[in-house]
Amino acid sequence: MWDYLKLVVYGLVALLAAIAASYARDVAYQVHAILVTLIAVGLFVYSLKKVGEPKVVETGYMDGPVRVGAALTAFWGVVGFLVGTFIAFQLAFPSLNFSWAEGYLNFGRLRPLHTSAVIFAFGGTALITASFYIVQRTSGARLWGGNLGWFVFWGYQIVILLAATGYLLGATHGKEYAEPEWYVDLWLTVVWVAFLLVFLGTLMKRKEPHIYVANWFLLSFIVTVAMLHVVNNLSVPVSIFGSKSVQLFAGVQDAMTQWWYGHNAVGFFLTAGFLGMMYYFVPKQAERPVFSYKLSIIHFWALIFLYIWAGPHHLHYTALPDWASTLGMVFSVILWMPSWGGMINGLMTLSGAWDKLRTDPVIRMMVVSIGFYGMSTFEGPMMSIRAVNSLSHYTDWTIGHVHSGALGWNGMITFGMLYFLVPRLWGRAGLYSNKLVSWHFWLATIGIVLYAASMWVTGILEGLMWREVDAQGFLVNSFADTVAAKFPMYVVRGLGGVMFLSGALIMCYNLWMTVKRAPAAEAAGDAQAAPAE
Repeated sequence: MWDYLKLVVYGLVALLAAIAASYARDVAYQVHAILVTLIAVGLFVYSLKKVGEPKVVETGYMDGPVRVGAALTAFWGVVGFLVGTFIAFQLAFPSLNFSWAEGYLNFGRLRPLHTSAVIFAFGGTALITASFYIVQRTSGARLWGGNLGWFVFWGYQIVILLAATGYLLGATHGKEYAEPEWYVDLWLTVVWVAFLLVFLGTLMKRKEPHIYVANWFLLSFIVTVAMLHVVNNLSVPVSIFGSKSVQLFAGVQDAMTQWWYGHNAVGFFLTAGFLGMMYYFVPKQAERPVFSYKLSIIHFWALIFLYIWAGPHHLHYTALPDWASTLGMVFSVILWMPSWGGMINGLMTLSGAWDKLRTDPVIRMMVVSIGFYGMSTFEGPMMSIRAVNSLSHYTDWTIGHVHSGALGWNGMITFGMLYFLVPRLWGRAGLYSNKLVSWHFWLATIGIVLYAASMWVTGILEGLMWREVDAQGFLVNSFADTVAAKFPMYVVRGLGGVMFLSGALIMCYNLWMTVKRAPAAEAAGDAQAAPAE
């Protein structure tokens, strides 16, 4: 019965999407309708072949989505870093905005593609992968919902596909970190609710009485991102057959809602979720317990209470009332303390195992990621202070801050996770080459340092040049003067990106060879253990 119901649903979706494609009012909507038609037809054919086949009742951990997720995390990372490196050179050498690709591959179209590829494709896939792995191991239970886990995983990949093609074709809200248009937002909402149900359902049927702290962070990330996404993307479509929509909010209310969303996307998507990773994978790789479990609980509650108030610091010196931006600034400064509490907890987990830094490049990568977390969570509150913000805002300093966090913290902890997961998921005794992990570590670390340092220099340079006035009170420098002055640092930034990308490519080769060539594990570890059902 269920097989035939699926066939009906896939058939209806294919039919409706084909009709939508024929009535489409713009190219982006038409391309997306065609893509949905092809996906639905493919699923219809696949399900038709499976009709009548005996159902295999699977037991043990559901690691299928985790395996595919690990592979796609590495893939999306390379895509995001490649696009980012290219647009970095586009800024240094504008001739790379090719006239023949104008309107598709120019900087304005590729920049949101880069940010979404790194944050939502690379980071989001990593978070779903980590969530599915961690919640099963810490609960002693298989993922709840049967194939709902697969729906979440592939449904999210469809979001990435529609968003990425939409950016290149001009379908965008034009809101930072919230660019996808209305129908992609609706589909993401459906997928995210299913994600929440899978995670909660697995926790509810856990065999361990205690809910490990990593799950607290992951659950807060899932719940809060759902709330942020729904409120910030409230919009009315211009037409049911077009990609364009009109935002529900306008003016300063829209700005406030956007940066409530934007900063908490950083706070819960890129911080809380990845802290869940840290609290699981660092102790596992170090083979040491969390330094202070009590501190991890304090870290959790302080972080989720304070972060949600910090967004207005993005709107100093705007139409937003001073009391609101001051409130955001105060909470941002207070936020420094629990953030560093978490950093200290992560680093001190290596107590008694510091010698592993000499011998284990994976733990070295994780430790550096925690260091970048600490640096970014000090720099962020400092930049939120109004006097500092008057210099830093709208400059490349902000870009350097974002990338030291996204590449140094999120990127490095994700690389560590992948190096931990792949041998266990494919039953290998270890990685193919620790020497290649060391190469990756140094290329990535030096690349981030070059990137961040060059942006600090050019950001402060920009800020000082913009505010320089002569004896009569006239501005000394034009905008073009600041652009010319930044050129050397833009080249350094691009080279840093090349190094980071090279490290990611080495990682992909190492992981591929681990699956293909590394010796098999002699005994099943925790990755192969099956919970009794």
